[in-house]
Amino acid sequence: MQQEALKILEKYWGFQEFRSQQGEVIESILSQKDTLTLFPTGGGKSLCFQIPSLIQDGICLVISPLVSLMEDQVNALAQKNIKAMAITGGISFDDLDRMLDNCIYGNYKFLYLSPERLQQEIVRERIKQMQVNLIAVDEAHCISQWGHDFRPAYRNIAELRELLPESPVAAFTATATKEVVKDICNQLKLKDAAIHKKSYERSNLKYEVIRTEDKSYRLRQILKGDSAIIYVRSRKATQEISEFLTKNNITAAPYHGGMKKNEKSAIFEKWMTNKTSVIVATTAFGMGIDKPDVRTVIHIDLPESLESYFQEAGRAGRDGKLASAVILTNDADIPVLKNQFLHNLASVEDLKLVYRKLNSYFVIAYGEGENTEHDFNFADFCHQYQFNSNKTYNAIQLLDRCSILRFTQNYRKKTEIQVLLSGAHLDLFLDENPKYASLLRTILRNYGGIFENLIPFSLASVSEKSGISEERAIGILEELAEKEVIDFNFARHDASITFLVPREDSATINPVIPFIQQYNQSKKEKIEAVLKYVANDTKCRQQQLLEYFGETSIRPCGKCSVCVSERKELTKKEMNEIYMGIEKILQTGHKTSRELVNELPYAEASVIKVLSLLVEKGVLKTTVDNKYQLVKK
Repeated sequence: MQQEALKILEKYWGFQEFRSQQGEVIESILSQKDTLTLFPTGGGKSLCFQIPSLIQDGICLVISPLVSLMEDQVNALAQKNIKAMAITGGISFDDLDRMLDNCIYGNYKFLYLSPERLQQEIVRERIKQMQVNLIAVDEAHCISQWGHDFRPAYRNIAELRELLPESPVAAFTATATKEVVKDICNQLKLKDAAIHKKSYERSNLKYEVIRTEDKSYRLRQILKGDSAIIYVRSRKATQEISEFLTKNNITAAPYHGGMKKNEKSAIFEKWMTNKTSVIVATTAFGMGIDKPDVRTVIHIDLPESLESYFQEAGRAGRDGKLASAVILTNDADIPVLKNQFLHNLASVEDLKLVYRKLNSYFVIAYGEGENTEHDFNFADFCHQYQFNSNKTYNAIQLLDRCSILRFTQNYRKKTEIQVLLSGAHLDLFLDENPKYASLLRTILRNYGGIFENLIPFSLASVSEKSGISEERAIGILEELAEKEVIDFNFARHDASITFLVPREDSATINPVIPFIQQYNQSKKEKIEAVLKYVANDTKCRQQQLLEYFGETSIRPCGKCSVCVSERKELTKKEMNEIYMGIEKILQTGHKTSRELVNELPYAEASVIKVLSLLVEKGVLKTTVDNKYQLVKK
């Protein structure tokens, strides 16, 4: 079997040997064993299920969390003339029927599905008719409540074992603690699973935590025109930072879920072909993307967990060359992180209150409501009961995770707005038409990127802040759309709620209280682990990360910000090189320490130390505006 696997590897991928441990994983799968594979990002996980499936008769079911990830893999297989399809959203029943028939009769080798698709009766019935040689579960950490990206629908994957009792299961993830590994095995009902784990050590990756009050300055200092990803937490920040970099002669583009598909595709293509060097993105960007020459990954905001950070950082340096993963931080980041992820956790009492109000909102009587579906306007619900939107959203997500209800967001139905006039023309228009000013200026104050893209916004929130009723606000916005001042899409319902059990108020919630408490405690521990990592300046950054994932006896990496700071004092040769560099720059004019650090290829601390020594020896002096100048001899 191993020789056949090598032939397929060379035929389709052009390689003559497997990477470390890929062969062992393939051998496990071919021997019909359930398998859990833990390889770091870029470790070649997809080959481990693709090759065994190509060797065997039948089709491989691949359960994957992101449409973009599925489409990327299907396209890559198609380029190799391997028949694969992905069943994504927006497919009609007739098309779905035809596609599933093709998987049964059309010699397809791979069918990519989201876990949500497995709930459709037609999908389950047709899967039973397929000759399934393997069930591959990608991003398997999503099945664990202790994982960093828990998705309730992943819990349904285990039902495939009942539909396909003879098909082995192979699960794959790039990041999992010992607790998550155990949970994956339990939730997927893996039988005597063969667990294959590579060390998470990335010898070519330099982890850095840089404390700075001026993150924009640091970005200019770090980015040198090579391919990079900057992760931020808001869509507005993707716009602002990419515009800042562009103004500073660094080609950059924003990337977020609010953009139109063709716009995202164009931006992504330019970045992949290095016509754009920097992508400024929200954290969903990057799953399944294999761009080998990314030299730098920068986090402007603190990550919500070390799992997500490790996965995002791992998108740098996949070509094996030296690369950097940088967190830019300052003291102001800590309360922001806690406020976003800890203060908005839903307690048991929050959950009970939201559940009662949902039943009141839909007028469901006690003991009724089971399996009833309702259109749901989340913003209106929060507005009606004066609920904090973030905490309420988390509460509804928890109710979903506990199988009390199913919360389905319709991402295609959003209330969105884009201003079509330029800033100057808009001001002129509002001066001449003051009846529109209050509402539109309220939107402009609260939502960024509104001149560049269609931006989702809360009509209830805008209505409240502007003091205009929702119905009147809709009328104003529709008038502005007719005048082609704005592009406006109105969705009265942006989600649906399906109640899965009869209404019993506290009696419904009480059985899941232990889960809620454990879930919230896990969230707190993940935030604390991030804060501990950022604050620890005495232990090698890579050692800290690897120990978090259960690896011990790891040597210091010698490259990270901690290891570099612990190196020996500057040699005379190094000090002389820095002095010569400073002298050359100052011959062209006076400079601040920041300007000198930015122009010299040396660590900031080293430059500052040499500057202090040169001032002390009278070689340099500072001007009244705090710039350095050479002292005339």
